[in-house]
This record gives sequence, structure tokens and C-alpha cells, in this order.
Amino acid sequence: MPQLDLFKQDGTKVGAVEANEAVFGIEPNQHVLFQAVTLQRASLRQGTHKTKGRSEVSGGGRKPWRQKGTGRARQGSIRSPQWRGGGIVFGPTPRSYSFKMPRKMRRLALRSALSSKVAANEVFALESLSFDTIKTKNFKEMLSNLSLEKKVLFVVTELEENTVLSGRNIPGVEFVETTGLNVLDILRSNKVVFTKDAVEKVGEVLA
Repeated sequence: MPQLDLFKQDGTKVGAVEANEAVFGIEPNQHVLFQAVTLQRASLRQGTHKTKGRSEVSGGGRKPWRQKGTGRARQGSIRSPQWRGGGIVFGPTPRSYSFKMPRKMRRLALRSALSSKVAANEVFALESLSFDTIKTKNFKEMLSNLSLEKKVLFVVTELEENTVLSGRNIPGVEFVETTGLNVLDILRSNKVVFTKDAVEKVGEVLA
């Protein structure tokens, strides 16, 4: 059974917490991970792109010249695609890029993402994560004590106002509740920090 190092906010190591092997210790399924990331990134796309076809651009109500006798190629409208200012052929139209994955695959993707991070030694746990006052300086001090830099994802059972307000202005720091844990946030973080309660809860839900 994998064990995650357990720290206090001051950087003191106080032991280890056992993590559910079925969640944090499996062989990552790379194909399912790829699909889960594609799904999340696709759902973030607005899909509001739009170009005008020949039926939508203005002008072109009449034939520019007669069909025969001019020596030029026949033309029916000055808004055909080959004309400057004409319509766009097969241009993008508003659409949704989102698609669905089976529930079992989504859960497998989460377990795979967590297991890959544990295998890379990029996951550890905190006894608790709380602050008495809203102060970014205190949060930065905690990051320094734990040697955390770049992108850090904090996973908690419930977001506390003081904690979120203290850390939200620090570049690279993100918070997520266990109910909102997702593959994209996990994989793009350099370190994933769970509270002790969050480790237990995720182990129960995803097992």
C-alpha cells in the first residue's frame, strides 16, 4: 500500500499516511488519460467561431456580366468564393466540441493520474490546511517551508475562505475540493498536496 509523506504547515515531517492502493497505486492507463484530457480541453472550447458563406455576405444580387460574348469566364455572382469579398467555402460555424466518456473510464482516468503522480514522488499530504487570518505572506511562508514552487494543486475536503483568499493571488497555486478533482488539474501541476482528510475521502470514493 502506497504511503504519502505527512507534513505540518511549518514544513515538519510528522510521519506518513496510508493511501488506498486501488486509487493511488495502480498501473496508469495512458490511453484513458489521453481521452480524459482531450475531453476536458474540448469542453473548455467556446466553439463560437463563424465565417460567412456566399448566402450570407452582402451584395451579388445580379449577374456581373452577360453569360456569353464578353470573352471572360462566366460568372453568376460577385460574391462567389473565388471573388474578393465573396463567401468562405466550408468555413467554421458555431458548434460544441464536448463529448462524453463512460463513468468507469472517467474514474479510471482519475486513478491513473493520481497513481502516476505518486509514482513520480509528486504527491504528499498535510495534517491540515488552515489560516487564522487572510494574509498572503503567511501562505508564501508555508510554500517556502514545504519547498513548493511553480504549479501546486491543493486538494481539500472543503475550501476555507481564509486559505483561498490568502493563496489565490500567488501564481501557480490552485485549490480544488475532492468533489471537483479532475485529471487536467492533476497532470498540469508540479506537486499535488492533499490534506489528510482528503486522502481518505478520495480513497473511499474512487476505490
